[in-house]
Amino acid sequence: MAQVGRARVDGPGALLPAGFWSAVAVWVERPQVANKRLCGARLEARRKAAWAESRGRPGPGQASPEGARGPGLPGREPAAADPGLRPLKAGARDPAADLDSLWQRFSPSLADGHPAMLAFLAGSGAGSQPEAPGELELVLRTVIPKTSPHRPLAVPKREVVVHDVLSGTVTFLPLEEDDRGNLEVKKSNVYQIQLSHSDGEWFISVLIFCPERWYSDGVVYPKPTWLGGELLARLTRWAVESRKSELKSTLSLVSVMRYSKVYQELKEKYRSMVKVWPEVTDPEKFVYEDVAIATYLLILWEEERAERGVTAKQSFVDLGCGNGLLVHILSSEGHPGRGIDVRRRKIWDLYGPQTQLEEGVITPSDETLFPGVDWVIGNHSDELTPWIPVIAARSSYDCRFFVLPCCFFDFVGRYRRRQSRKTQYREYLDFILEVGLSCGFCVQEDCLRIPSTKRACLIGKSRTYLPTAEAWMDEQRTQYLHSRRGHPQSLPGEEHVLSVSRFASSDGGHRTFDAGTECVPEILAAECGAGPPTKGSWLPGFHPREKAEPVRNCATLPRDFIDQVVLQVANLLLGGKKLNTERSQDGSLQTWNGGGSLSLAEVARELDPETLWQLKRECGGLKTLLRNCHQVFEVHNGQVHIRDWRQELQKEKPSEAKRSQSSEAVKTRICWFFAHHPDGCALSAACCPFAHGPEELRPPRMFKKQRPVHSGATSSSEPGH
Repeated sequence: MAQVGRARVDGPGALLPAGFWSAVAVWVERPQVANKRLCGARLEARRKAAWAESRGRPGPGQASPEGARGPGLPGREPAAADPGLRPLKAGARDPAADLDSLWQRFSPSLADGHPAMLAFLAGSGAGSQPEAPGELELVLRTVIPKTSPHRPLAVPKREVVVHDVLSGTVTFLPLEEDDRGNLEVKKSNVYQIQLSHSDGEWFISVLIFCPERWYSDGVVYPKPTWLGGELLARLTRWAVESRKSELKSTLSLVSVMRYSKVYQELKEKYRSMVKVWPEVTDPEKFVYEDVAIATYLLILWEEERAERGVTAKQSFVDLGCGNGLLVHILSSEGHPGRGIDVRRRKIWDLYGPQTQLEEGVITPSDETLFPGVDWVIGNHSDELTPWIPVIAARSSYDCRFFVLPCCFFDFVGRYRRRQSRKTQYREYLDFILEVGLSCGFCVQEDCLRIPSTKRACLIGKSRTYLPTAEAWMDEQRTQYLHSRRGHPQSLPGEEHVLSVSRFASSDGGHRTFDAGTECVPEILAAECGAGPPTKGSWLPGFHPREKAEPVRNCATLPRDFIDQVVLQVANLLLGGKKLNTERSQDGSLQTWNGGGSLSLAEVARELDPETLWQLKRECGGLKTLLRNCHQVFEVHNGQVHIRDWRQELQKEKPSEAKRSQSSEAVKTRICWFFAHHPDGCALSAACCPFAHGPEELRPPRMFKKQRPVHSGATSSSEPGH
C-alpha cells in the first residue's frame, strides 16, 4: 500500500464529513468533470452489504438496479441512472445479479486468502471486526472514455466502488471478465480515497493498494501522480462547496456511451464548417455547440424509434433557426425538416439545396401550425421560447417539442421575476416547464454537454391526456395564455430599478452579449410594443424580432458619451491622483501611474443611472464599451485596469503581414494617453503608434477587409491607442 497524496481540507468544518461524500459522488457519477479524457460513467447497480457478510458470510442478494429509490450516502441523493444503457431487452444480463454474484465470490476470499486486501478495504479498521457492524454500499459502474482519432480503440472499463461510511473510505476495484463471462476483481489498479480527522483538522488521502502493479493507460487509469495531485485537489475543493446544483445531471436521458461515439463522428464530419464560417460569430463555439445539440437529438430520436417500434426517421421544424447549422446537420443525417428565421444568414448559401431554410416571421397563431411535423425545436429561440410547447401542442396530438431556453421572454415581452429564492435562470426554466405542463405535456428536463452556461433543455415527448380530450385541453391552454396576459411587463424607463451589477454585464449568472452574438438581449423585449393583430392570433401584443437587426455593440453611441465614460472610468482607476514626473533624456517616463483594478460591478456603482440605462440598451453594456476601448482598458475575468503599452510591446511580435499593414495605420489618431493621462503616454513619440499632437497626424488609409472582425476586435469608435 502506498499513499500518493494527502491534503488538508480548508473550509467550514460543519460541511464535513457530508461534504466528503458529496465530493466522492461527483468523481463516481461524473468523473469527466476531473478527467477530461472521459466521456462519463454509467451507474448500473447498487447493493448494501454488512461487514459480517463481506468476511465470509454472504447473505441473500440485495442488489438493485441503479436508479431505484433507497437510502443513499450522507449528504446526497442516490444518482439517477443512465436509462439509455439499462439492459431492458429480454435476455439481457442483469447488472444487479452480476454485482450479487461477484460479491458473493469475492467477499469470502478476503478473509480466507487476501488479508492485505481486506485490511486495505477496511481502512484504519483493518483486521478487526467493528463493534457495531458498519454497512457498505457497493456500486457497479462503467467508466466510458472519450473516443477520438487519437484513441479509436478506447473501451469502457467496469468497476465496483465500495463505500464504507464508518471508516470514511471509498475503494475502487477494477473488474475483468473470465472465460465464462463472470466478473472478477483485478488485483492491479486498486485505489482508495480516504477521509481522516486528526488534531481538529480534516484530511483527504489517496492510496494505491499495490503500486508496483499499477498500469496507467492515460485515460481510465491515469498516473498515480495525477490521482494524488489533480484529483486530490479537486476533491478537497468540492468537499467544502456547499452550493448544490440547480440543474439535472448532464445527459441523464440518453446513453452516454452512444453520445460519445456519435459526437466524435459528427465532430469529424462537420469540423470543416469552422474554416468556411462567414458569420461574425465565433465559429468553433457555434459549430461544436450545434454538433453537440444535434448529437443529443439524434440519440433521443433513435431511442424513441426503438421504444415505438418504428424505423421512419422523425421530421422536425426549427423555429428561430439562426445560422441553420442544426437544421443542416439533422437533415444531412436523414431527418426531413426545415428551419425558419426572421433574418437570412450568409452561411445559408453554403449548405446546399438539401437543407431547407426559410426567411419568415413566426407569429403564434392558427396560421403557424405544423400538423405534419413530429418535433418542434426551439434552440435559443428568444421571443418564441415560451410559445414552442404551445405550437407543438396545437399542431397535432402526436407532435413533440424540444426547447433550449436562453434569453428570458414571456408570451409578450420580457419575463419578469417572481421569486427571489431561485436564480433567474432556474425560475425561467420552471416557467417553461409550467407552460409545457399547462399544454398537456409530460415534460422532462436534461442538461446538455455544450460550452454554455444556459445548457438545460426541456422535452415534451408524451401527453397527460387522451386524444379524445383534445378540445377540453385546448380550452385549458387558452385560459392559461389569457391568465398570463395580465402579467406585468417591463416598459422603457422601468429598468432603473435593476441592480447595477446587471448593468455591468458581469458573468455572475447573467449572460453577456458582445458584438455579433446570435442572441438578442433582454432589453429588446421591453421595446416590443403591441404589433398589428394577426389573423387567428392567440394572444394580442406579441411582437416578433425585427428583420433588420440593430447594431448594439456600443459602436453607434454618441462620441461625447463614450469619451465621458472613458474619462470617468480612467479617473476611478487612477484614484484621482496626478503624479508630477520628469522624462529621461531618451523621452521615456521614470514613473508612470498605471492605476488600480476594479470589478465591473464596482465601476458600475460609480456611474449615474442615465449612463447605466443607455449602456444597458447595448449588447454587453459597460463591459462591451470598455473592451471596445482596447487601447485604454484591459478587461479580464470581470476586472478592469489601465492598459500598459510598455508591456504590450514586449509581448510576441506580430507577423510580417500584420507589421506591414499596421505600419500604414500609425499616427492616424491622437494618442489617448498623450491627451488625457496625468502622466502622459508611457511611450516616447517615436515608439508610440499614435500621434503625440496634431502635427504628427497622418490621413487614414482604407484597407480591404480580409475576414469578419469578431467581437473582441478593436472598434472604430475607440479613442486612439
